[in-house]
Amino acid sequence: MNKKRSIYLSLLPLEEVKKIVLTSISSLDIHSEENIPSWDAVGRTTFREVFCQRSSPHYAAAAMDGIAVDAKQTYGASDASPKLLIDGETAFRVNTGMPMPRGTNAVIMVENIHESGKGAIEIRQAAHPWQHVRPVGEDTIKGDMLLPANQVLTPLDVAALLNAGILEVSVRPRPRVGILPTGSELVSPEVAPKPGEVIESNSRMMAAYLTRDGLTATLFPPCRDDKALLKTVVSEALAVCDVLFLLSGSSAGAKDFSRHILTELGRVLVHGVAMMPGKPALYAIASGKAVFGIPGYPTSAALYYEEVIQPFFRHLAGKGPMPVEKVEAELARKVPSKLGLEEFIRVRLGKVGSRWVAVPLARGAGVLKSLREADGILRVPLTSEGVSDNHPTPVVLRRDILGLEKQLLMIGSHDLSLDWIDSMLRVRTEGVRLAIGSVGSLGGLFALKDAKTHFTGIHLLDPETQIYNLPYIKKHLPNAKMRVIHLVERTQGLLVARGNPRGIRDIRDLARSEVQFVNRQRGAGTRVLLDFLLSEAGISPGEVSGYTNEVATHSMVAAEIQGGMADCGMGIEAAARAMDLDFIPLTTEPYDLVIPDAFFEDMRLQIFLEVITSRAFRETIQSLGGYDPSGSGVEKQL
Repeated sequence: MNKKRSIYLSLLPLEEVKKIVLTSISSLDIHSEENIPSWDAVGRTTFREVFCQRSSPHYAAAAMDGIAVDAKQTYGASDASPKLLIDGETAFRVNTGMPMPRGTNAVIMVENIHESGKGAIEIRQAAHPWQHVRPVGEDTIKGDMLLPANQVLTPLDVAALLNAGILEVSVRPRPRVGILPTGSELVSPEVAPKPGEVIESNSRMMAAYLTRDGLTATLFPPCRDDKALLKTVVSEALAVCDVLFLLSGSSAGAKDFSRHILTELGRVLVHGVAMMPGKPALYAIASGKAVFGIPGYPTSAALYYEEVIQPFFRHLAGKGPMPVEKVEAELARKVPSKLGLEEFIRVRLGKVGSRWVAVPLARGAGVLKSLREADGILRVPLTSEGVSDNHPTPVVLRRDILGLEKQLLMIGSHDLSLDWIDSMLRVRTEGVRLAIGSVGSLGGLFALKDAKTHFTGIHLLDPETQIYNLPYIKKHLPNAKMRVIHLVERTQGLLVARGNPRGIRDIRDLARSEVQFVNRQRGAGTRVLLDFLLSEAGISPGEVSGYTNEVATHSMVAAEIQGGMADCGMGIEAAARAMDLDFIPLTTEPYDLVIPDAFFEDMRLQIFLEVITSRAFRETIQSLGGYDPSGSGVEKQL
């Protein structure tokens, strides 16, 4: 009888994991403080109170250029009754910062004195004691507390330390962090990987996180999947580190040894977190050192660092939690989720009118791009089966809210030219950016109908009239006031592997049983065009192997073919060129932008239109192949 394998010790809620990790800090073998030069202390946290070693300033100093006087000698001076002071006797010339001459207690600014000749200086306004004088200890006084314990030091604090005679300050420690990748499949980023080999980038990503947070790390060479060897390497790393990142090996596969090794070397406190991505995470204490078992998928690794490890280091450094900024946003589409796991949905954001709209991005744990591009994170509670698109929901921001308010949201059909437009917007000084939600042409029109996008991009052929785009706008947005702006004319066709090994010539070859096809999602303009061409050729969708294999963009179609998962797909010529594929042209089509009148005069839209009518844009898009941008920016009549 086979026993059911125990995959994780337990799937603990994220907040409980954070509590366990932070509570364990008191039991770790990490030195409590270190003394460093004051000028190197910015960003560090004081370990104890700091007291002034000397007053600042340590002498009474002139705060202005002019003459130093005894204020009593100036009483009664006015425009009607000026007074004369004798240079070197009752008036002493000083510059800012000079010590006050003995017997003086005020400074009259140089612009308020009048030379009368023969060493006499006329004044027409009385001075008051300590006027324009910096007294001893104006800033700090010897013996006073300069800084409390547990304060993060700023550049101003560094100056105050030096002025107060403190050349060395006691701060909370920076732990020695080691990063140990594991896995026999890992290869260096400098190597072209073979099938089954994985680029080892997580260690550099973790090191970059640490650098951002003011820490440094020792990177150990990757260790192959050998339990005895890994145990030895981990033991050696723990001897020289305060904290160890053990990359991969924390799940439950046949070669995931982290939990077993750390159980032998110490105590595993967490194995499995009820979050997605990031479930196969681990935390242990071994040899008095903190060990974080970090999942192998890069997005899982990144979120585990941000949600658990960064708070650990901030607490160790005496810093509070990172400030969190949120907005209430409506989803562009509803998001289902799995009960029992807190899911982190990555989203792009745009402020459409007075409300925020969030577009969900790819959810896979291996899709680092979606986390890189995310403007925010929508957290689906572990007790929920998803989030509706009808009501606002909190989104934690990953970017500055002022920048996000300048962002244009385009939900609709994706085109490679849009990425170039975004890049061209970013080099301008206005701060406008473009956030793209790829949902297909019909999805874009529905987003416009629901007022959830600033504009959309479409390329929809109406089979009855043989006219692109305009019939669909009239059908789905019959009463809306819209502008239709042409962006590009582009060539659509069949993408095939280099050399066309299947000998595909036209749309009829898709019905051959040996040809594996990859399709676009329902509602995509390319899907509508494909269905029309199949119908014209007398081919039913059921005759096309892979018709139901759907991807969201032209680039993804090209990637499926380049990776050998499909023989053929329909898309634009530029995508074929980018992935070094062959291309069989079938037709040309207009890709148009649909913009509500209400947004057309918006400054962001006007800057966008400046970009698409620029010579630089047209020359760049022309060079991609399969594009004619000569009419970019021309308005069409509905």
